[in-house]
Amino acid sequence: MALLFDILSWGALISGCILCLIGGWGMIRLPDMYTRMHGASIIDTLGIGLILVGLMFQAGLTLITAKLVLILIFVFFTSPTATHALARAALNGGLKPEVLDEGIRLPIDPLNSDDVAVADTASKEDEPSKI
Repeated sequence: MALLFDILSWGALISGCILCLIGGWGMIRLPDMYTRMHGASIIDTLGIGLILVGLMFQAGLTLITAKLVLILIFVFFTSPTATHALARAALNGGLKPEVLDEGIRLPIDPLNSDDVAVADTASKEDEPSKI
């Protein structure tokens, strides 16, 4: 039974470390802030989560495991919330993500009169004339 816990523990620890390395590499290589935040959220949520699970298997059924569970719950709920809040604040602050297609509308883009005029003329052209 101890061998099974050691295998599970080392599997979780190694998987968590690999995910942390991939997320760290992503934070360096990815082009803009939004994609870099994706790499950081991988490190926070999944990488640290697997490392904590591996440490729980190593600790056994002790008070240390209870503390690690509390840390895992705290990280699991706060990390995605903080990442979302940071991304929303950056988007509302005017930092636009890099996109390949310039026709993509973002939530912060105002509706200007050109967009409305194009939408109105397109709907009028589709209707048959009543004259």
